[in-house]
Amino acid sequence: MKVKTKSKKVNKSWLNDHVNDTYVKLAQREGFRARAAYKLKEIDEALGLIKPGHLVVDLGSTPGAWSQYVRRRLSPQGAASGTLNGTIIALDLLPMEPIEGVQFLQGDFREGELLDQLEALLAGRKADVVVSDMAPNLSGIASADAARITHLVELAVEFAKTHMKPQGALVVKLFHGGSYSPLVQLFKESFKVVKPIKPKASRDKSSETFLVGMELKAAAIP
Repeated sequence: MKVKTKSKKVNKSWLNDHVNDTYVKLAQREGFRARAAYKLKEIDEALGLIKPGHLVVDLGSTPGAWSQYVRRRLSPQGAASGTLNGTIIALDLLPMEPIEGVQFLQGDFREGELLDQLEALLAGRKADVVVSDMAPNLSGIASADAARITHLVELAVEFAKTHMKPQGALVVKLFHGGSYSPLVQLFKESFKVVKPIKPKASRDKSSETFLVGMELKAAAIP
């Protein structure tokens, strides 16, 4: 996610914070492509979402930190390579460097060609867990940004309704602001259990938070 700013001081301050960030250093040491891996790790450890044998779909996967975390969760030894007990399908508009055991599709999952490819990989199965770290490029215009955020979360919910098991779980990223309450309501209409989580790995200054929906309501299933 890119936020445009004309202030070099702001950029320099952010860069300094980033370089000295505990989770950035931890990600470098443990081989994750981004500190975002620890956000999903904290959510997963709190709720026990991802288990060996699961089929997990990662929406907005690039650069791949969440897929890397899932890959380790589905490895009998928690390793970044080797045996994999489960299936990981990652999708993004942007390219992603390969991750062993992760099946990556580049494109828009609303379009026919990519959906056909996804259906082929699913082979009649449905996901146990869908995770979405999708976020728009923020413009700084509150109403426009709220609309973009809402749209991406709605896409993730619709995807889960169609491609996830009724007892599955969906994790999405969103931001506090005008779009927050309506999206919480959407989750409550769609899932039996809804949990908002602000992981410690999220920056204190960020309005970013995550919503977890578990067990689709019967009325929400197409």
